[in-house]
Amino acid sequence: MAVFLIDFYADWCGPCIVMKPVIEELEKEIAGEIEIKKINVDENEQEAAKYGVMSIPTYIILKDGEETDRFVGATSKEVIKSKLLQQLS
Repeated sequence: MAVFLIDFYADWCGPCIVMKPVIEELEKEIAGEIEIKKINVDENEQEAAKYGVMSIPTYIILKDGEETDRFVGATSKEVIKSKLLQQLS
């Protein structure tokens, strides 16, 4: 079972900048359990379009290749971590 968090962001995006240290901290806490993939929407427009990303930051959780959750905007590390850990059970 593979669980991924995809972080769609842009370098100029205020909420993305605020969330960057939160995501990096979370990445350390869940290392080995869940992989976080960061996608810059300015450099990867096709990937953003593939997932229907309209606003950033957008976070998509994939489990075994299927989207299981999606949330947009700045949120707390605890909320994100809880959503991710639910996918492991």
